[in-house]
Amino acid sequence: MESTTIEFADELDTGQHQPPAGRRMKVLAAEDNPVFQSMLRTMLTKWGYDAVITRDGNEAWEHLRGEDAPRMAILDWMMPGLDGVELCRRVRSAPREPYIYILLLTARTDARDLVEGMEAGADDYLTKPFNAHELRVRLRAGRRILDLQEELLLAREALRVQATHDSLTRVLNRGSILETLQNELARAQREHQPIAVLLMDLDRFKLVNDTRGHLAGDAVLREATQRVQAAIRRYDSVGRYGGEEFLVVLPGCSGPAAGQQAERIRDAVASSLFLPGGEPLPVTCSIGVAWRNSPSVHDADQLIRESDLALYRAKDRGRNCVDAAPPVGEI
Repeated sequence: MESTTIEFADELDTGQHQPPAGRRMKVLAAEDNPVFQSMLRTMLTKWGYDAVITRDGNEAWEHLRGEDAPRMAILDWMMPGLDGVELCRRVRSAPREPYIYILLLTARTDARDLVEGMEAGADDYLTKPFNAHELRVRLRAGRRILDLQEELLLAREALRVQATHDSLTRVLNRGSILETLQNELARAQREHQPIAVLLMDLDRFKLVNDTRGHLAGDAVLREATQRVQAAIRRYDSVGRYGGEEFLVVLPGCSGPAAGQQAERIRDAVASSLFLPGGEPLPVTCSIGVAWRNSPSVHDADQLIRESDLALYRAKDRGRNCVDAAPPVGEI
C-alpha cells in the first residue's frame, strides 16, 4: 500500500466549514489503513457527506456496483484486492445512471501514470501527500458536476414524458399506446399468453363541453383517466386514443376476465358524480372488448377494429355498458 499523508491545516478543528446545503451525498473512500479510515470518515462527515469507508478494492467494488451506490468515490491507486485503476475500469465498463464521480489518490507523479489513471475512467486525481482543504474543494467540484448531470437527466426525462404522454390527461398518447400494444402482442406471442384490448368512450361528452364549457370537459377527462388508472392492474396500460376515447391494453387477459376488467372500469367511472368546477355531474362510459387467446404481432389493427365495433354496439344498447367481440375463430 502506498503511504498516505494528509495535511489537515486545522480543517478538523476550526468548525468554520459548514456542510453544503441540501441532501447528504454518499462518498465512498477505499482505504485499508485504520488511522486514515477514521480521518477520512471524520472529514467527510464534517463536510456534510455520508461517508462509506471500505478496507480494500474488492469491498469498494461491491458498494459501487450496488443499487444504492455512492455518487462519488475516493480510490487509492494501490490497495489490497482490486487497485484504484482496475476499479475505475470496472465502473466505466458497466455504463449506469446516475454517474459515479471518481477521485484517484496516488503517490505517482509520472505523467504516464496519471494518463493511465484518467484513461481508466478517473475524473480527477490528487497526489500524495495532499492537503485536506484541497480534497474538500475537489469533492465540491465533483458534486457540482453531478448536480448538473442530475438536472440534465431530469430535463431528458421531462422531454421523454412530453413526447410519449398526453399533455392533458398524463396517460400515454396515441402513438405510445399503439407501440405498447405492439410490444405486448410480441410478448404474448412469444410466451403463448392471451391479450385483450378495451376501447372506452365517455358517453355524450360533447354535451359536457357544450353545457359546462371546455374547462369542465378537460377536468372530466383528467378525472376519468385517474379513475381508469385506479381500476386497472399495475401491468396494464392506458392511453388516450383520441378525443374522449381511451385504449386499454390487458396482457394475459381474455374472455370473461377481460369483460370483468372492463366492467370494473365502467363502474369506476360511473360510481360517483364528477365535480368539474365544484358542480356535480354524472359521467358514464361505454367499452368495447376484443381479445386473442393465441395472438400474433399482426393482430393490432384487427383487435382495435373489433373493439371499436363492440364499442358501437355498446352505444346502441343505451350506453354505460360493456360489449365484447368474440375472438377470431369463434365468430
